[in-house]
Order: sequence, then structure tokens, then C-alpha cells
Amino acid sequence: MRFARLAFLPLLAATPLAAQQISVDTLKTVTKELSSDAYEGRAPTTPGEEKTVAYLIEQFKAAGLKPGNKGSWTQDVPMVEITASNVAPFTFTGGKSPVSMAYRTDMVAATYRVGPSAAVTNSDVVFVGYGITAPEKGWDDYAGLDVRGKTVVMLVNDPDWQTMARDGPFEGRAMTWYGRWPYKYENAAKHGAAAAIIVHDTEPAAYPWAVVKSSWTGPQYELDEAGGHQDQSQVIGWMQLAKARELFASAGKDFDQLSAAAKTRGFRGVPLGVRFSTSFTNTIRKSASRNVIGVLPGTTAPGDYVLYSAHWDHLGRCDAVNGDDICNGALDNASGAAGLVALAQANAKAGPAKRSLLFLAVTAEESGLLGSRYYAEHPVYPLARTVGGVNMDVLAVNGATRDFVLTGAGKSEIEDMVRPLLAAQGRHVSPESNPERGGYYRSDHFSFAKLGVPVLAGDGGEDLVKGGTAAGHAATEDYVANRYHKPHDEYDPNWDWSGAVQDLTVYYQLGRKLADTPGLWPNWYPSAEFRAIRDKDRATAKAGR
Repeated sequence: MRFARLAFLPLLAATPLAAQQISVDTLKTVTKELSSDAYEGRAPTTPGEEKTVAYLIEQFKAAGLKPGNKGSWTQDVPMVEITASNVAPFTFTGGKSPVSMAYRTDMVAATYRVGPSAAVTNSDVVFVGYGITAPEKGWDDYAGLDVRGKTVVMLVNDPDWQTMARDGPFEGRAMTWYGRWPYKYENAAKHGAAAAIIVHDTEPAAYPWAVVKSSWTGPQYELDEAGGHQDQSQVIGWMQLAKARELFASAGKDFDQLSAAAKTRGFRGVPLGVRFSTSFTNTIRKSASRNVIGVLPGTTAPGDYVLYSAHWDHLGRCDAVNGDDICNGALDNASGAAGLVALAQANAKAGPAKRSLLFLAVTAEESGLLGSRYYAEHPVYPLARTVGGVNMDVLAVNGATRDFVLTGAGKSEIEDMVRPLLAAQGRHVSPESNPERGGYYRSDHFSFAKLGVPVLAGDGGEDLVKGGTAAGHAATEDYVANRYHKPHDEYDPNWDWSGAVQDLTVYYQLGRKLADTPGLWPNWYPSAEFRAIRDKDRATAKAGR
């Protein structure tokens, strides 16, 4: 869908911003340091966090920022760590033959509930399609069902994920919030399910089982909130596709037939006539992780804020590959943290803007966007006075590109602001090559979007100046298959940072335009799900002036 360009775009084109030089040395140095084995994969609440936070504060100070939280460089994020052990196999009885699923090999299990153990015994199993309740789309996979105390089995992604265009009820190939696993577990809990299990299928999930296994074993993190999340399902988890087929066959059901039916409006959930059991013990540890916050105060409108964000955390120790059990997270997201430092340097060198510039390095993105979620729900600076900004999650290191990909395109007016900046570099906007990965809902900008703040999400595309789209796509697929959330995401001195510099230059220019134009408040498009809360916040802010 095309949208009218904003009235202020001629101003953008007529007064191009001079870019401050982005330091490649900073990008290399910070990425290499944060992804070294000394930081042990930067897991929250570990010694690796202490080193990471100290290093980022040092870099922010050196760049010329001021402490961003009432004289402090950090914001405490109360966390609870839940580590499952003695995980019993998933067992399904009552069918033609018992089905057992082994931990890590066939399934993974966890819980949001803060307690010494989790158990589900002889719980009736119901297949609920994609597990979606979307009244505005006339879609309810739970219609006519009472799943209180029962186990629900769900498919990953949205019903129309195989539609290559974006014409379907759930935007076709592009994953929506309804396709993301946090939504599915959240919705299952709202319906009272005792357990919620997603069937893993590599293509619609957009990542292999190895990613599920590494992400869902070991310590799991949540925000430490009153009530200990007792409103959530006792058990959540994933099962392998082959085991799901075995389960459905035991229940006398055709998995493929039911999966196809689940893609159609009006689908109704199907009891499988089998019962589910599992149990495990939990080790509970409460602590606080930290967001790192620096600010460059504005001159004439210091109460308005333009945001730059990136997450500093990664997975810490993980499944070993050839004896290496440190998930270093060089690209994901030591590179983004390096970009944050480089942008702080460039902005400090240029001098303060009219509005304040906020630099936020958040924790626990890999645990469900917890650091950005905590900041968004407990902002140091009011979200109603936060103009917008840029989030960085993995910088481009395969060289300069002819294109730029807007993640979740078609949502906010910030997209219209960035297009002329890209055009000035001779670049164009390309559609997401893998919108089924749901990138818009998987990084920290989403925490702000849910509460109304438009934050740009995007990066250099796959049309490499050297090698074209074939080389660019191959590099993306190689990263996802071999390095993403694995020990091999390590710093490489041979990376070509020219693409990252392109993108960071655009981010710098966008941020300065927002910061130097008091009165400019980009909004969401009328069709975006976040428009109403932004309008409400802006009205409140104007009334309070």
C-alpha cells in the first residue's frame, strides 16, 4: 500500500544534512571488545554484564554524553531468572500408542511462573490451529472452546505465511504480531490453558531447531513483577515437527489436513483425545540487570527527546560447537552497541541539537525485549515527549549496498523521512526478503511501538555494490544458518564496514532532523495498530504544555 508523502518532505530535500564522519575504528574496536571471550557472551546478570555495562559507560563518557538517569548512567531492570532442570519427557497417552518426546532433542519446555517447580498431569490436548484471537479480522481459533486446564498445541507463524504477496488477512508472507511466539503463549494463558506448545517448522519459524534449543534451554529471564506471573500457563514449550506428526497419528488425526484447515477463516479447534504430562524443577534467582543511558541535552527544546537504541546482551554460554560454548554475539548485537557509540561520538562532535538526544543500550533483548520493555513501561523521559528514533540490531558488514530494507514497512511517517536521505546516497528501498521472520516484532523498537513511539527499524539490503543480490542473499542465509545464536557469531577482521557506515550516516541525519526541528512529530499511518495510543499521548502532552 502506498501512502501520501508528508508535507515536510520538500524541506528535507531542500536542506540536506551534512553527515558527521562515522568512525570505522570505533565500530571495529567496540564490536571486537564486546564480543571477545572475556565478556562470556554478555548474558544479563552475569559477570559478563558487569564488564559490558562498565565498558559502555566508559565509551559514553569518552564520547561526550551525560548520565541519562538523574545523574546515573544506568536504569535497574528487575529480573527473575528461571532455570529448569530434571525436565521430564513430554508424554502423550490415550492414543493408539504412547508418544514420548525427549528434552532438547524433540522438545523444549519452560515456564513464566515464578515457583520451585512446574507440572502438568494428564491434561487434555486440543489443537487450536495458529492460536490466534483477532476480532478485528474476524478470526478466533479458540471459538467455541473451553481450554481451561487443558494443553493447547499451535502452529508457528500466521495462517497466510505461504502467501508470497502481502494481501492475506495477516499480511501474507510478512509475519504479524499474531504469528510471534510471545503472542501465542500470551493468548493461550488468557484462555486458561495449563500448557501451550508450538510446533516448530523451520520455514514458517524462519530459524532451525538449533536456534530454539539454544534459546530455550538454560536460564530464562522475565521481569520481576508482583504476582510472579501466576496468570500464565504452567508450562510453555516447543515440539519438533516430526514428533507433532507422530502425536497426531497416534490421536487418529491427519496433521497435514488439520494444518491446512487451520489456514481458513472459521476454523475451529479440535480436541485430540489424548492427555499430556510433563514436569520439571526450577532454580529461581532474582537480580537486577541494567540499561545504560546517556544523553546529549538539547538547547531550546530539551524536554523533547530523540531516541537511539541498541541491545547490548547476548546468550552467554550456550550449546558447544567444536568445544566452543560461548555465544559471542559479535553481529547480534555487539555491532549495534558499537553503532550506538559511534553515533554518540558523531553527535557530540556536531554539538547539541535543539532537542535532546537519548542513547539507550538495553538489556535482555534476547529474553523477550525485557530491557526495552521495562524502559518503555517505566520511562526516564516521558514517551509522550519522545519524538521518535532509530533502533539498531545487527549492522551491515558485507559491504556497501544499493538498497535499504525497512523492517515492517507501511507503519509510520518516519519511513517517509528516511527515503530522501537514502536517495541522496543513490539507494532505494527494497521489500523485506524474509518478512516471514517477523523482524519487526523481534527487536527493541517494538517495545516503543506498542506504546506509541515510532522508531525506525531497518538496515542495508542485499543488493551489494560488490556482488549484487545473489551475494547479499547468500551472505544473509549463511549467517542465519551458521552463526545466528551460535558460537560462530564472532568478530571477523575481514568484515567490510562500508554498508554500516552508509546506514549509520542515514541514522545520524534522521536523528538530527528530528532533533533540530521542534514541532516535528512523526506519527503512525492511520492503518497502523499503534496510531491511537500515539494520538492520545500527543493530545495529553499538548494539553499539559
